[in-house]
Amino acid sequence: MADKQISLPAKLINGGIAGLIGVSCVFPIDLAKTRLQNQQNGSRLYTSMSDCLIKTIRSEGYFGMYRGSAVNLTLVTPEKAIKLAANDFFRQYLSKDGQKLTLVKEMLAGCGAGTCQVIVTTPMEMLKIQLQDAGRIEQFNTMLPPPPSEAQRKLMPETIVPGTVPTKSPTAMQLTRELLKEKGIAGLYKGLGATLLRDVPFSIIYFPLFANLNTLGKRGAEGPAPFYVSFLAGCLAGSTAAVAVNPVDVIKTRIQSMNRGSTEETYSGVTDCISKIMKNEGPSAFLKGAYCRALVIAPLFGIAQVVYFFGAGEYILSFLPGN
Repeated sequence: MADKQISLPAKLINGGIAGLIGVSCVFPIDLAKTRLQNQQNGSRLYTSMSDCLIKTIRSEGYFGMYRGSAVNLTLVTPEKAIKLAANDFFRQYLSKDGQKLTLVKEMLAGCGAGTCQVIVTTPMEMLKIQLQDAGRIEQFNTMLPPPPSEAQRKLMPETIVPGTVPTKSPTAMQLTRELLKEKGIAGLYKGLGATLLRDVPFSIIYFPLFANLNTLGKRGAEGPAPFYVSFLAGCLAGSTAAVAVNPVDVIKTRIQSMNRGSTEETYSGVTDCISKIMKNEGPSAFLKGAYCRALVIAPLFGIAQVVYFFGAGEYILSFLPGN
């Protein structure tokens, strides 16, 4: 983050505000990313981000682009607060007498931040992905042949019958209750390993890159960088880190998706997912949604840096009693 000395409560507020603003702006692109990453060979519905958004609006209406946004808006505040505040904490902890951190220590601080954030990130992403991808499953099922007759069904093996997959979309609360009932708290943390493999490297890349880009724009040796420099540094660092870890994001998205079309693959873990994607779709499948992910992450973290720059958290705290 920027080198301003900000209290922990203010950091948490800053992170929360940045997350709310950023998610509200880019959520439709994030939905397109999830759907593009989840579609497999033989079940392609969308050719690009714009095609996905157009078809989503046609079939689900404008607000269909915001499926799952309630979960994200609810949990993004603690998620971003933990990530941003943890990075600052580890940077200060690793710094000796305020001296500039080495690149290795900057990466260690980012690693600590990425590890801490998965406490909230994993269940948030788990629920969000189910809600975002529900519309794709509904559209996919409408393209299947009509369900077989009763007589035909009796002759078929006990498998999912094409055209009979339920299409009613559950709510976030229904999903949460179902997962807790069937698998306990572990149900909400499906894909934890893949989430760690994505978020830890992301933070290792993002935070040192941002800090060094931001330093280049400082006014003099001691002065802070202008807010637009922090914004651009956040955008560039965020998009770079997002594209770098996109292959793991594809794996995480596939593993965390519980509902699939009747002809789509299921995965038992990270290695199984990698093996099946390589075999059935080739290496290029790991870049699905990379463009969308860069478009989501760039403004999200650019906005985060601007919120930090203007110190919204400190301003809000100034109105509280005792301040």
